[in-house]
Amino acid sequence: MRKASISLLPHIIRRHPKPFSSLFSRHYISDPFSSSSSSSSSTSSLVSPTQVKSCTKNHGLLFRTRQFQANPSRNMDTLVDEPPQMSSRQRKAKERLELEEAFESAKTTDAMLKAFKDMESSFQERELGLASLKVGLKLDQEGEDPENILSFANRALNALDKDDKPSLMVAMALQLLGSANYSLKRFSDSLGYLGRANRILGRLEEEGFNVEDLRPVLHAVQLELANVKMAMGRREEALANLRKCLEIKEMTLEEDSRELGKANRDLAEAYVSVLNFKEALSYCTKALEIHKKRLGQNSVEVAHDRRLLGVIYTGLEEHEKALEQNQLSQKVLKNWGLSSDLLHAEIDAANMQIAIGKYDEAINTLKDVVNQTDKESETRALVFISMGKALSSQDKFADSKRCLEIACGILDKKEKISPLEVADAYSEISMQYETMNEFETAISLLKRALSLLERLPQEQHSEGSVSARIGWLLLLTGKVQQAVPYLESAVERLKESFGSKHFGVGYIYNNLGAAYLELNRPQSAAQMFAIAKDIMDVSVGPHHADSIEACQNLAKAYGAMGSHALAIEFQQRVVEAWESHGPSGHDELREAHRLLEQLKNKARGASTNELPIKALPLPNSSASARTSLSDVAVNQKRLNTM
Repeated sequence: MRKASISLLPHIIRRHPKPFSSLFSRHYISDPFSSSSSSSSSTSSLVSPTQVKSCTKNHGLLFRTRQFQANPSRNMDTLVDEPPQMSSRQRKAKERLELEEAFESAKTTDAMLKAFKDMESSFQERELGLASLKVGLKLDQEGEDPENILSFANRALNALDKDDKPSLMVAMALQLLGSANYSLKRFSDSLGYLGRANRILGRLEEEGFNVEDLRPVLHAVQLELANVKMAMGRREEALANLRKCLEIKEMTLEEDSRELGKANRDLAEAYVSVLNFKEALSYCTKALEIHKKRLGQNSVEVAHDRRLLGVIYTGLEEHEKALEQNQLSQKVLKNWGLSSDLLHAEIDAANMQIAIGKYDEAINTLKDVVNQTDKESETRALVFISMGKALSSQDKFADSKRCLEIACGILDKKEKISPLEVADAYSEISMQYETMNEFETAISLLKRALSLLERLPQEQHSEGSVSARIGWLLLLTGKVQQAVPYLESAVERLKESFGSKHFGVGYIYNNLGAAYLELNRPQSAAQMFAIAKDIMDVSVGPHHADSIEACQNLAKAYGAMGSHALAIEFQQRVVEAWESHGPSGHDELREAHRLLEQLKNKARGASTNELPIKALPLPNSSASARTSLSDVAVNQKRLNTM
């Protein structure tokens, strides 16, 4: 994710490390919320060059006013006859002016800090507000110690924030405080400062403040809000801030500018990170169109766009299109001599070949790549992971396990250096052990991944996903009591990260319901199944197989509670839903009818004195009530993509 940093010098935006969905290797794309891309992008074109001048008109420091003597005619005479005798007041004014000019002319950070220190003895704290802000922004731009930046930002805010009147300088100081706190991982503090900055900018906009001066600051605030919300796991909310960033750039930049193309790609990457591939496709396509028009078919930017398109098409399960885009990307990367990117693109291609069943082709691709990697490199580990997947798909389990063991041996030495990448790799390896029914090994690897992710506060979504998979595997292997806390933890984190109506959250509720039912807690199970059904109806539609499964589970739960009327009602809905599938749902429909008759028979044998039970309400917002989901077989595919 890019780091927003506004400046009275240039307007600078830097990239920060950014997390990504564990569905794909981190080498597919650089996530706008996180990735380890080292590229930086200057958006000085967003800044009005008059910003500093317009700001200094209303502030004590850098406010240029010459001091005149009481008798102007005397001044004219002394200019001709003799050097003037300066009063102590005039000397002080001259010294202040010289200090200001030294500060203004400082080009380096050290020179600026020295000039600021010299000024402290001659200026009052309230007069140093703008200079403090300028120093803080310069330090932020240079990537200096966040604690030092925080000190200058606080001094600026204390000096500039003197009344309730909205001020652009106050908004900039608040943005700087938000940026510094973000760097220090004080996310709640950062969100508070940025929220206030955003409100001030909104008031200024309403009052007709010069929009050209507002836009660079507003862009920086919106981008930093996206950073912070992502770090807090609020990924859906972060998307709204990124859309606002794109809107600002669309109003500011030329329609075919390179920077606008990159902004569209950033937003596409953000949608991929929440598995919304349909939205991602439109933004990535726009980025590709802009870059082809501006830079030509063989530009690096076009290669990156095509690589992202490959990821998106993979997510949409259009694997042939994905492979086509990957191959086009590889040609460009090869022409530019970008060997590292090319190696990762070739690994991507092998994974796509595996997805469409071209296992031998994938293995040949990977054999070629492995010869180009260092023995202890993470890239080599990725090659062996993909090789293991291809061999496992051919039922060559012994060879597959050997490849995975080699990969683990490399990764074990990289845990402290690259915890996020290693956690992703462990998660991927665990999936392969699952397919080979090596569940204990899979769980062990996931727990190692979880221990790494728990140390990374910005990886809540990954932590939630891994917790969900551990819970699912424990449920699958009969360790129900152990599964519950992992599932409860997962549902809370993923609700915050992906929203309460995301299909993945629905599957976890369904698994938690299954766990409660197994533990003879049918009322809790029914509550969880009801939430799961509600989510599935919204996210995938009421006639989707997964929605029908949730309804089926709800019927089971009410049946276990002895509420036969409600159980029959929900089972009847299952029958009707499968009837809408026609011949393709014949087997499922027959089973649904069998279960319906079974429930009716139980109802006939129930006591005639039995009191009717009403459908349970959805749980309230308490932690215990909100935690919990699914028939494991349906679930695996969905959870593995989170």
